[in-house]
Amino acid sequence: MGEPKWRSEGDDPDYRFTLANERTFLAWIRTALALIAGGVLLHEFAAGIGPRPLVTALAVALGAASAVLALLSYLRWRGNEIAMRHGRRLGFSWALPVLAAVCLVTAIALTAFLALP
Repeated sequence: MGEPKWRSEGDDPDYRFTLANERTFLAWIRTALALIAGGVLLHEFAAGIGPRPLVTALAVALGAASAVLALLSYLRWRGNEIAMRHGRRLGFSWALPVLAAVCLVTAIALTAFLALP
């Protein structure tokens, strides 16, 4: 796989910023992996905590959120690299509030499942 065209545009940013951007990307990927692991755990081991169709739906939602987050993490990393190369501001990511909302809904649903008989 060759180097992308955008890597030859603009000026090379300070390597510290590039490495910080990469660490952020890796943190997002770890979060995506944690979401998929949570979905698998729910599907395989949480049969007794709530109605099975709801638990399965929650597990599938976590898997879908993981896939979306993995894609968004790459797009955000790439966008940040391009912005740094051209001296522009880093863009806002709507993925952060959405990710927080997914975690909030999951926590509320699991708490409800555990609290209800």
